[in-house]
Amino acid sequence: MGRNTRKRRTPLAAKAIAASAALALGGGGLIWANFYASAHESNNQSWGGNSTKAATAQVATISCPDVGQKLTNVPNRARQGVATELANLDKQITEAYSRLASTRDAQTRDASFVQNAIVGPLKEKRAATIDRIRIDIQRVGGSFDNALKQLASCTTQTVNQTNAGGQQQGGQQQNGGQQQGGQQQGQNGQQGNIGGQAGNGPVAADFVDITKVAPNVQGKPRKTGNASTGTFTTRCGVNANKNFNTDNVIVAPGVTNGAHHLHDYVGNQKINAFSSNNTFLQGGTSCQNGSDLSSYYWPVVRIQDGTQDFDQNRDGGGKEGNVGRILTPAQAEIKYVGSPASKVVPMPQFLRIITGDAKTTTNGLANANAHWSCTGFENKVQLTQQYPICPQGSKVVRSFAFQSCWDGQNIDSANHRTHVAFADPASGVCPNGFKAIPQLTMRLVYNINPPTVQNGQVKNAYAVDGFPEQLHKAATDHDDFISVTKNGLANKIANCINRGQNCA
Repeated sequence: MGRNTRKRRTPLAAKAIAASAALALGGGGLIWANFYASAHESNNQSWGGNSTKAATAQVATISCPDVGQKLTNVPNRARQGVATELANLDKQITEAYSRLASTRDAQTRDASFVQNAIVGPLKEKRAATIDRIRIDIQRVGGSFDNALKQLASCTTQTVNQTNAGGQQQGGQQQNGGQQQGGQQQGQNGQQGNIGGQAGNGPVAADFVDITKVAPNVQGKPRKTGNASTGTFTTRCGVNANKNFNTDNVIVAPGVTNGAHHLHDYVGNQKINAFSSNNTFLQGGTSCQNGSDLSSYYWPVVRIQDGTQDFDQNRDGGGKEGNVGRILTPAQAEIKYVGSPASKVVPMPQFLRIITGDAKTTTNGLANANAHWSCTGFENKVQLTQQYPICPQGSKVVRSFAFQSCWDGQNIDSANHRTHVAFADPASGVCPNGFKAIPQLTMRLVYNINPPTVQNGQVKNAYAVDGFPEQLHKAATDHDDFISVTKNGLANKIANCINRGQNCA
């Protein structure tokens, strides 16, 4: 799921983000936690071991309430204006984070610097923007919840608060590097104990040896007599033609670089910020089935081994902390499956679904829905908050199972979530008022040499692209989908699944 942003960054912000990218030259982080992890881990654990005073106090990132997720009732006539203002909010966060990353020395000299020079001014800008959102909504007769004004304030998170996907975790913690100038200085020029080739993650705590993780995969709901047991596979390639952009037409229509990070696109080949339902039908497709014009897109994975890629000096790339060599998946498997509790109805044309949450470092894990594993381990271990270190000969697997229940009316919603829902995990039954649709599942496989962890640092780390203040945590992974079909394909998919066939 992309975040909104402005069309053009100010020179000051660009300079500041470039400075943050210059914080580190090699892959790695300064803290390592060797712990058992599982998908959707508990919050009530705490770090073991000790850390230096400087590392504990180090402000790692800025945490701002997600205004967009609270806007569940925006009139259609106000949505474009609101989307533009949400883009302004994201611009403000990005610029505030870039200032945070480029003023580490000033922060060590002045304990009030972050509050006075970064967080305080950010609150004022956000308050004014939220008020413009109120005006946009009320201008067309909509209602605005004044409680949203309280979302203007942002807080900071320390290094320890942000490790392991924004949660405290149990385990062993080691210190890397020497104390220098009030910060930790590690290998490869890394500073600030935030890790990563650009100084904004991932850290060693974001990785776990999958062979040391206890099995955590749970059984699926029992199928009823009315279950839809078929599957429909669509083959759309792995983006070998490198169709990339940093837009997100779902969240930020009409806003260039609305995602703040780079996406792989398969399926529809004409998706960008300015695409519309009309242009989707003109886009062509990378899918073998020419009737599948759907768009399937996800943040790229990069290897942080000191290398650079084509977007090193561009917005959404190196200028915003997304650095390293972009990996093309070895496999990209896209499959629609049925419901264990009922038949499915066809997906409506132009249905939009976002699964996962690109902001879990600050939002928490409520909407986290990406899973990481290794070939040979998928039936035993699935991770949400850590990237797996796979044994030699095993490949990294990244998988998604989208929401499979639809409200029967809307192809999108103001916060891009409430028009779809997950079925009950125990029974597979959709919530009241929702209908079962074919569930989109995606499995992306990558050839990645296993990262190594030594002396509390990870070398040759890999990570998904993300927003700079989210620190490249595994839990921020997400996936986007727009259903676009022709020649009756949506009906064919539903019928195949309802008949219990395996089609392609």
